[in-house]
Amino acid sequence: MADQLGLSNPALNSKTFQGNVAVGDAMTLQGTVNKTGFLLLCVIGTASLTWHLEATGNPNVGALLALGAIGGFITAMITIFKKTWSPVTAPIYALLEGLALGGISALLENKYPGIAMQAVGLTFGVLFCLLLAYSTGLIRVTDRFRLGVVSATGAIAVTYLADMVLHFFNIQVPFIHQSGVWGILFSVFVVIIASLNLVLDFDFIESGTKSGAPKYMEWYGAFGLMVTLIWLYLEILRLLSKSRNR
Repeated sequence: MADQLGLSNPALNSKTFQGNVAVGDAMTLQGTVNKTGFLLLCVIGTASLTWHLEATGNPNVGALLALGAIGGFITAMITIFKKTWSPVTAPIYALLEGLALGGISALLENKYPGIAMQAVGLTFGVLFCLLLAYSTGLIRVTDRFRLGVVSATGAIAVTYLADMVLHFFNIQVPFIHQSGVWGILFSVFVVIIASLNLVLDFDFIESGTKSGAPKYMEWYGAFGLMVTLIWLYLEILRLLSKSRNR
């Protein structure tokens, strides 16, 4: 039922692995973990580049940040619709997103010293805690759980879309950008929902390995997990910046 809403992570949903049965080597959990690690290294590599450029006052940071954000979005869309291309497009996505994340992190670091490392630590802390909870069965993905997370994710997406449209008319949704109590509570809510999306990602990847998906789906699974991790990191950055701004 939740998947019929079409609001879950577009990269990973229950229909992702339908019709994809391995002819040769099959998707494995270890292979997906290894490829996720590789994509993380790609993100860190290009993020370090734009971070260094911003620290040295290089004027090209803004252009690289825009290239990373726009190029990453386009590459993500290509990957979603062309899953078989994921062994190539997933690393490109990670490299481009790294450019954007490094620039954004450096800009916020200049304003709020130490915020970037705090966001990185919290992001990986959430990842490992939820992975442990999922692997031990402490958190189980039921239809009700999936429906709740997917519905909340969709509501957040609609809210952000509305804010983008209103921005063209010089109108802002206060609780998204302001650092008041409601603004912080909203960011806390978004961080929680982004975190719970990781649990759905774990479940979808596990389903892929059990269904005998083809080997290239390891790259696609890693890509989907990276989409959620990057979203979580950005939302934690937003939350920390709001709390620092009070």
